[in-house]
Amino acid sequence: MIEPFLLRALAAAIGLALLAAPLGSLVVWSRMAYFGETMAQASLLGVALSLALGQSLTLSVLVVAILAALLILLLGEQRLLPLDSVLGLMHHGSLAAGVIATAALAGPSVDLLGYLFGDIFAVTEADLYWIYGGGAVVLGVLWLVRQPLLPLALHHRLAVAEGVPARRVKAVFMVLLATTIAIAIKILGILLVIAFLIVPAAAARPFATTPERMVAIAVGIAVAGVLVGLEISARSDAPGGPAIVLVLAILALLSLLAASTGLRRRS
Repeated sequence: MIEPFLLRALAAAIGLALLAAPLGSLVVWSRMAYFGETMAQASLLGVALSLALGQSLTLSVLVVAILAALLILLLGEQRLLPLDSVLGLMHHGSLAAGVIATAALAGPSVDLLGYLFGDIFAVTEADLYWIYGGGAVVLGVLWLVRQPLLPLALHHRLAVAEGVPARRVKAVFMVLLATTIAIAIKILGILLVIAFLIVPAAAARPFATTPERMVAIAVGIAVAGVLVGLEISARSDAPGGPAIVLVLAILALLSLLAASTGLRRRS
């Protein structure tokens, strides 16, 4: 008989896999991986906010991630410093501030590794409600904005020239990304949550001829990574989140090698 905590871990990971595939595909198409990574690192300040106020971890991280997303959009408008430099500044500065604030609030015994890498086997029923309820809202909004969002992700300049409200659509997408980070951060941790989004999409891209096909393949890869990663974790006592991401990274590497080999044979 499967232990209840394993069933909850499996349900949580599959729910996140279904949510990660379409969002991750858009992140890959839009070249926004560093945006997402910066938002995830800033979320450690949300952990500190949760400890300081005694509020829900997910809600606190959500507030900070959305504020980080809005700040990134605002700083993206300035021309004094390239955006990648601004993101690098926020990326490392917010992580350092979050580590210091969390340690100061919780004392020297704080489990920073738990926040950085998550603990998928500590999933509760409340976490499942967040994943499936919040995930349904995210996917619903994503479906509503799909028509302007998809061309903006695939051909930004052409979409803007055709009248797509780029700033507004990008803001909505970044709020959806922030929400997903907040939902997943307790399970995958700050350092792995974006990997779970982009690695299945990256693995699917070489074999996808349409956006819909890429999302479908990414879902299959993400679910396969979840199943194999949790099996490895259960058999070896390896941390669940890192095991899943490692399996996904191997699948992505094999995908890229297979695709490049196929291109060489055809050339």
